[in-house]
Amino acid sequence: MLVIFKSKAGADIMMFEENAKQILDLFGKDVEKGIITSDETADAIVTLEKEVARRKQIEAEEKAERERLEKEEQERKEREQDEGHDKDDDPYREKKPKQPKPEPPVSFSARSYPFLQLLKAANKKKKDIYWGA
Repeated sequence: MLVIFKSKAGADIMMFEENAKQILDLFGKDVEKGIITSDETADAIVTLEKEVARRKQIEAEEKAERERLEKEEQERKEREQDEGHDKDDDPYREKKPKQPKPEPPVSFSARSYPFLQLLKAANKKKKDIYWGA
């Protein structure tokens, strides 16, 4: 299901419900129907920016851990080749095609950016943001 955010401060923003819920939960708002009044926008901006920063830190730590594990795996493969234990040299072994790396998920900051811009515009123009009506 899509959630469409509307405001006289800017263009409508459409978001999948699960992504909208992540943002609206920060403000204690229901994903089905609600409003962020112009008076609430300043606090909402601060809250969302803090969450974006927190999630960026988590994502950076997870990326560093993935890279560390990939490096360890590569080093292990190189050691096995140096020791003559390369399983890929077995002519009778069926070789599996290399799997492409999966695309990284879209980050929270990227998903929330349009909403943050609408919040800032609504704050500046003293307009409400509403959805589900």
